[in-house]
Parts: sequence; C-alpha cells; structure tokens
Amino acid sequence: MSVLIAPSILSADFAQLGAEVKAIDEAGCDWIHIDVMDGHFVPNLTFGPPVIKAIRPWTKKTFDVHLMIDPAQPYLEDYAKAGADLITVHAEADKHLDRSLQFIKSLGKKAGVSLNPHTPEGIIEYVLDRLDMVLVMSVNPGFGGQSFIESQLEKIARIKRMIGSRPIDIQVDGGVTADNAWKVMAAGATCLVAGSAVFKTKDYAANIAAIRNSKG
Repeated sequence: MSVLIAPSILSADFAQLGAEVKAIDEAGCDWIHIDVMDGHFVPNLTFGPPVIKAIRPWTKKTFDVHLMIDPAQPYLEDYAKAGADLITVHAEADKHLDRSLQFIKSLGKKAGVSLNPHTPEGIIEYVLDRLDMVLVMSVNPGFGGQSFIESQLEKIARIKRMIGSRPIDIQVDGGVTADNAWKVMAAGATCLVAGSAVFKTKDYAANIAAIRNSKG
C-alpha cells in the first residue's frame, strides 16, 4: 500500500487557509494534518475549533487533528464537532490517556497517541488496542521547519514490532522531506506529515509526489 501523505497546514498561507486546503486536496494529498498548539504544552499558538469548522467545507479528505495541548480532554468534543476525523493526543500531556482514547472513540472518531522525541514507546503498550494511529514526533513540537531527528528511526521500527498485526498507522511528523522520506517508510511509517516540504513552492502536486516516491 502506498504511504499516506498528510500536509501540515501549519506551513500554509493563513490568509488563504480554505483555498490552501483545497489546493493540497487537488494536488493529491491523502489527509489534512492540523497542528493545534496552546502556547503552554508547546511554545506556539495555532488553530482553535472555529478555524477547523471554517475550513471543513473546503475538502472531504480526512482531518487529522494533532492536539499539542495540555489538558486535551476538555476540548476533545469541541474538535470532534468542528470536523476532526482523527484526533491525536500527546502521551506526555494526558494523565488519563486510556480515558481520553475511549472518549475520542465514543465521539465516533479515530484515536491517535503522539510521542515526543524523548518519550519511550513503552508508554503506549497498554493502550494499543484503543489506537488507530501512533504519531512519532521526529522534531521537538512547537515549530515548523525543523530538522529530522535520526534517533526516531529506531523508535519507529520498535513501534512497528509492538503493533504486530494490529491495524494501526504509524505517522511521522517533523523534518520529513523527499530526501529522507524513504528512510522513514523503510523503518515502518505508513503516514508522513510534511509542512515545509509541501508548501515550499506552489507546485504542491510535485512536492507531494516527490515525498511519496522518495528513494534512497
């Protein structure tokens, strides 16, 4: 199966966000990755539920909403109602991770857990059967345009072994480019988030294709 490409709209032109979402849809992306930051868990502020609701009509593609917020639990329903299809929470920011995952599923949404670069994969061992996706942060969260942290390749491979035959996607977010995407896929990633690498030029279709077709 071809790897899924989820451009991060953190790198899009915020003045034309709806049009940008439509453009990456038409350029061949699989999901729309939406980085939600609270200025507390990470040092930046981005999209609240009203923004997600506003851009929802611009595409039918999956809204992959990555909550870099602490706490996340009080806002899960708001993001679900705004149009999220998949909601990912951070293991580091959730004191009751199992409860949050149950709640996301009860809202009829897919559930993911994200791990920062320093966080060992063992933390998700006892929630694997509640997961649709594990998101491996390959940069420290909070800013776009950072360089890929190579140590995360080994973590991706270990998570792949942990998952076994379970139908769980492994998403990788941070510093993914056409030059290194092949290594990330070889380690076991099934979904790649790319911000700068997609939005660096206006030829989004070519940029997406270059990542999807990356070879060593």
